[in-house]
Amino acid sequence: MSLAIVHTRAQVGVQAPAVRVECHLSNGLPAFNIVGMPETTVRESKDRVRSALLNSHFEFPQRRITINLAPAELPKEGARYDLAIAIGILAASKQIPGKLLEHSEFIGELALNGELRAVRGAIAAALACQAAHRTLICSHDNSPELGLCCNGANGLAKSLLEVCAHLYEREKLPRAPERKLAQLNGGLELADVIGQHSAKRALEIAAAGAHNLLMFGPPGTGKSMLASRLPSLLPPLMQEQALELASIHSVANTIGQKSVVVSLNRPFRQPHHSASAPALVGGGSQPRPGEISLAHHGVLFLDELPEFKRSVLEHLREPMESGEICISRASAQVNFPARFQLVAAMNPCPCGHYGDGGQRCSCTPTRILNYKDKISGPLLDRIDLQVQVEKVALSKLRENNSTGDTSAEVQQRVRQSRDLQHRRQSCSNAELSGDKLREYCKLGESEHQLLARAMDKLGLSARAYDRCLRVARSIADLKQETQISAGDLSEALGYRNFDRFYARLG
Repeated sequence: MSLAIVHTRAQVGVQAPAVRVECHLSNGLPAFNIVGMPETTVRESKDRVRSALLNSHFEFPQRRITINLAPAELPKEGARYDLAIAIGILAASKQIPGKLLEHSEFIGELALNGELRAVRGAIAAALACQAAHRTLICSHDNSPELGLCCNGANGLAKSLLEVCAHLYEREKLPRAPERKLAQLNGGLELADVIGQHSAKRALEIAAAGAHNLLMFGPPGTGKSMLASRLPSLLPPLMQEQALELASIHSVANTIGQKSVVVSLNRPFRQPHHSASAPALVGGGSQPRPGEISLAHHGVLFLDELPEFKRSVLEHLREPMESGEICISRASAQVNFPARFQLVAAMNPCPCGHYGDGGQRCSCTPTRILNYKDKISGPLLDRIDLQVQVEKVALSKLRENNSTGDTSAEVQQRVRQSRDLQHRRQSCSNAELSGDKLREYCKLGESEHQLLARAMDKLGLSARAYDRCLRVARSIADLKQETQISAGDLSEALGYRNFDRFYARLG
């Protein structure tokens, strides 16, 4: 009897738990069995591995082969185990030496001719492999991902034969060239937006404190233009944040697509309003990250907010508070990070002209309220800044002069504000809660009375109370002031005027 143990990695969310591939050859009628909770794709690896071994000029053992993927209670899916299973069979049948197996991990899909193909989630596997002090051996096609995270502890192969030559120590596998993440130029310029000074101010405050923002107003007023310029106001990602985001894209298998460039730039995701709940928050029979996770540490822009299905929007409520999304299935529970900044835009009514003095609205009050009520109160409560974007005067458009600060000038103030926040509380103002919120957002007696009157008059909830404090804290931080003033608090309250805009409809 012969037994070989090969190390590999599973894929659960953005984690890569260790899996031991135990290969046992015994006497009896020839058979090939895989146990340990394999999904269909894993069970199909029997045929891929058999053909790959034969086409690589190895002997396929005519014995009873049992492959156990341990731990057995962990679901296994995908073709990522092909290489480890093939190596296990070769080691158990004494066709390759087993000296390097203990210090290596193997991940990759095998083609029928023995070529090695890339798998998704290589970054998470590489980081976990590094922590276990082992060398990750995988497909040469995974090189762009491994170059981001491995300090040389990897080997890239194009075929099963190259892996076996490495294990025989005849030919060493090349390593992935190290890739340094950098910030890319070419962001959209805020000064290109003509007028809209109040909306630009709200955008700066949102950038400074990582607050959620809702812009509402007639069509063509520049809401989408403003939203698309938010990433140019945000400071670049830190290396750890960029690597975390790259790991999510690796799991989603989007690295390499033209629309996805791994860099220090903040992500900007803009799903269409027809997007389903799994597309937005993640899901599927084998859970994959959705748009909110692909926007991690960046911006999620929802244009035409009321056109999204209400049931889809309600899925945003919990991740907006917790910064992660938990997807439960019968076989497993998967967590994906989702610390995104929500920016939404909407028309005030179906025809788009309610409140527009220059054009008459054709909607009835009931129709307008039904349109507004497509956004639930609890979701609206989680949006810190709600700003009306009005039409720009024709005279300003004719002048076509850029006014206001440039993106670089605003970004400098935002950086200073965020640096102050992280020195003081180690997080952004939008993440303040509990004791930290009470400690760093203290109000004087007059400011407290002002907020109490506003809560009573506007009918604000306890959550809205906390969010007003956070916005006021960001306004003070932009001025580099330690104390929240009555002016800061009044400005923060002025950005919660969505319900007041519709108040006269009853």
